[in-house]
Amino acid sequence: MTDDRTLLARVFLSRVVEPGDEVAGRWIREGGVHELVQRLRSAGEALPGVSGKRWAGLLARAGQADPRADLVLAQRAGARFVAPGDTEWPTQLDDLGDARPLGLWVRGRPSLRVWALRAVAVVGARACTEYGAHMAATLAAGLAERGWVVVSGGAYGVDGAAHRGALGAGGATVAVLACGVDRPYPRGHTELIGRIAEQGLVVGELPPGDHPTQSRFVLRNRVIAALTRGTVVVEAAHRSGSLVTARAAQRLGRFTMGVPGPATSGLSAGVHELLRGEAALVTDAAEVVELVGDMGELAPARRGPVLPRDLLEPGARRVLAALPGSRPASPEEVARGAQTSEDEAVARLYELRALGYVERHGDGWKLTRQAVISVREGRSPC
Repeated sequence: MTDDRTLLARVFLSRVVEPGDEVAGRWIREGGVHELVQRLRSAGEALPGVSGKRWAGLLARAGQADPRADLVLAQRAGARFVAPGDTEWPTQLDDLGDARPLGLWVRGRPSLRVWALRAVAVVGARACTEYGAHMAATLAAGLAERGWVVVSGGAYGVDGAAHRGALGAGGATVAVLACGVDRPYPRGHTELIGRIAEQGLVVGELPPGDHPTQSRFVLRNRVIAALTRGTVVVEAAHRSGSLVTARAAQRLGRFTMGVPGPATSGLSAGVHELLRGEAALVTDAAEVVELVGDMGELAPARRGPVLPRDLLEPGARRVLAALPGSRPASPEEVARGAQTSEDEAVARLYELRALGYVERHGDGWKLTRQAVISVREGRSPC
């Protein structure tokens, strides 16, 4: 468990250091958080790996940081700070190495560590189509119904649809924000993020009140990828931020999946590029769980509807297939086509007549009108 001094040090650094700063991560790994905090508070000499200008910027931030005040603000918003080493810390985040978060601000009652053990990210285009929103919501609902936690970024489009799908199914969802967890963004999702905080978890690296920037959105995506067993991308153009999440997942050895869209859709071009690489094609929650779940959680076999003729014995199916569609055929001709004896062919023809597939025409046999229609349209002749 993190002691109070270390907690305050990490909260202090969360106000000073940008998310994903690998140089600062190396400083902490080599010297510890307390040494870095002391150097920043005392305006000491710059540490290796940064320019004088950047070090001056860090010192300016350090002069304004007040970790105790941040903890009070977080408490008012119903949030807590979870640091590496805490019982609630998801250890899979340690796979990020020096880019690991200094800690996470968390709103919501459930344990982040427990939920992250069985979590899948569903991400995609903000300006998604109706198809994309439908697929994201359906996938999320299916995952939630199977006991999986749906993780996304709280944004418009696919993210929002995924969160709503999970909530609508009475399931669990986590929103990972690129701003303070007390500052819902986008503003249009204030109600949604509030609902997630009540029923699930809202998570972020930035301290209370901090605002999002373009770089923070990009860096937030590595947390989504690391928290989950796999990432599903639903609609993404070639330059979509959701592809950043997918590629981070690939680097971390997580499963990467994509939902295909129309070949002509620019919003699916990035997904299709992923699918040409190492990503797996998925179309529903069962296929996602087959990849990320435990052994034996297999998706059902895919096949078309079972037709009455599928239930015929193989010999009868061969005889039926040997009959011409437009004229009668003799038993000898049918036997040759079915590669069987004439006696066997005659026996099968009488069996097929009883089922309504064939009828006699003098010395020959012909498909019934209903049988011709059923063969063409996949319907039963009876």
